Amino acid sequence: MKITRREFVAASAAGAASAALGRFAWAAAAKERLPIAFSTLGCPAWEWPKILDFAESHDFAAIELRGLMGTMDLPARPEFAPDRIAQSKKELAAHGLKFADVGSSTMLHEADPAKRAEQIADGKRFIDLASAIGCPYVRVFGNEIKGPREEVIARVAAGLHELGEYAGPRGVAVIIESHGDFVHSPDLKEVLTRADSPHAALLWDAHHTFVDGHEQPEDTVRELGSWIRHTHLKDSVQDGTGRKYVLTGRGEVPIQRQIQALRKIGYKGYFCFEWEKAWHPELEDPEIAFADYEKVVSTYFR
Repeated sequence: MKITRREFVAASAAGAASAALGRFAWAAAAKERLPIAFSTLGCPAWEWPKILDFAESHDFAAIELRGLMGTMDLPARPEFAPDRIAQSKKELAAHGLKFADVGSSTMLHEADPAKRAEQIADGKRFIDLASAIGCPYVRVFGNEIKGPREEVIARVAAGLHELGEYAGPRGVAVIIESHGDFVHSPDLKEVLTRADSPHAALLWDAHHTFVDGHEQPEDTVRELGSWIRHTHLKDSVQDGTGRKYVLTGRGEVPIQRQIQALRKIGYKGYFCFEWEKAWHPELEDPEIAFADYEKVVSTYFR
């Protein structure tokens, strides 16, 4: 059956319009996802496909890599082997997801030269991984302040500078987490100022600065907001002499205020749920905790 030129042009235009509409619909759907993520620390037994499927089906925008299948040594995982990385990246994109952060265990407080060299080398391995998979950030720790404070601050700042300068040319930034003994704004501010690298910034674990640092979220963001690139959120209650993690919004941590404080300064990163199931097996399963986080936090963006 022959068609006229006019019919062909009309059909082509309709097809183009349909394709454009499809692209618009996809873009609109993608924009509907809130900037929320979860850490794989919360699902230590999940295989890679399940992580992606769950994140997409529950409207997460990104995932934070912190261990897979019981190991924290992400560069050694088969999903990130040189001949598998491209496929893993395609799978991530096919689910409409991004990598929010790669969590290393690198500790920058070490004074012993041999141990310090091991930590720096480990940080560089994770930076190389982040670069290969197109992830913008690698988390490191300051961790402990033991001995003269000035010396520890200087070591941590120097290590952060070194890793930042290594990361920059690879399209990555190194972010020190407010964790351990580094949960007070003055200490973190001094470290980041002395690190003096455009490729070194902060992962704000908002739970730790509130519970351990005794800082109100608005104060922390006022002091450190210009450095915050990624955020960990979780809730807890006092339990005897310690703390017990609970589902989002059921505890004493002002998560809604933490989110609002960041949004007021135009924060562009992800609001990442760090459910420490790998360290605390007694916590609710990720199927429950992750879905609950999405449901509760979504109300904070209204």
